[in-house]
Amino acid sequence: MARRKREPMSEGKKNIIAELIEEYDIRTAKDIEDALRDLMGGTIQEMLEAELDEHLGYSSYERSDNSNYHNGRKTKKIRGNLGETEIEVPQDRDGTFEPKVVKKRHKDISGIEQKIISLYAKGMTTRQISETIEEIYGFEVSDGIRYHRPSPSADRRLAETSS
Repeated sequence: MARRKREPMSEGKKNIIAELIEEYDIRTAKDIEDALRDLMGGTIQEMLEAELDEHLGYSSYERSDNSNYHNGRKTKKIRGNLGETEIEVPQDRDGTFEPKVVKKRHKDISGIEQKIISLYAKGMTTRQISETIEEIYGFEVSDGIRYHRPSPSADRRLAETSS
């Protein structure tokens, strides 16, 4: 089997790595694992928040006359290849929210964890990530989830990585 030629790392990726090293004060392999675990938990959390927003039909930052609304969060420990981490699963008032990313009573995220890391490493666009999630998990990721991002700086970093 022929070896693939390794592409040089883009400036965007180098900048993201430098930011992560500074943000997490990375000095050892364990520090890298801790940072990745934290990032994974944050990513899963954001996906769950976006799922609930989609379920309710509006963002938690918007007003609505809907009788079903955001109703706090529930702490959940999840396990993956990077170890165990805690997330806050959003809840709805009527109890009808059924998360698809981390299903109720499920704790193992090793499958999705590897996919997310791989997608980040490839510098995929949000559209490509959405299509991949749909292909893997069998549910369509709507525009509400697709474009839900934690911060403008995440948008900037994603754009730098993709270029």
